[in-house]
Amino acid sequence: MMEVFVYGTLKPRESNYAAYCAGKVINSRTVYTKGHLYHLTALGYPGLTEGEGWVKGILLTFNADYDLGLLDGLEDYQPGRSPEENEYQRRRIPIYNLERELIGEAWGYMMTPAKIAFHGGVWLPSGWWTSSDRE
Repeated sequence: MMEVFVYGTLKPRESNYAAYCAGKVINSRTVYTKGHLYHLTALGYPGLTEGEGWVKGILLTFNADYDLGLLDGLEDYQPGRSPEENEYQRRRIPIYNLERELIGEAWGYMMTPAKIAFHGGVWLPSGWWTSSDRE
């Protein structure tokens, strides 16, 4: 099995879930990670940076044979390319249950603070994004 933490358009009922996840997810549950979440006003979707805040998202579990390259393409991430060239960075991030107890790690897509600033990122203190956050 492979787990991916999603917090934006890949969440169930958001715009990219049907194309990339529907029928491929074998389990999903609401969880947290540490960081800061921003609405990218220029793009209409969110970005996650490192930080000490709590960000709420969905932990998607895929079969081990799921092609993570599909998500890498969506997130404009290429392994080996510099962080300045990638839109997001895929990395292992800590995952916490709803009681905020550490339960493991999963893949997640993070953004650099410079990319957040470039895209007009607006901090979401709630740590939760939905497509209705578009301004």
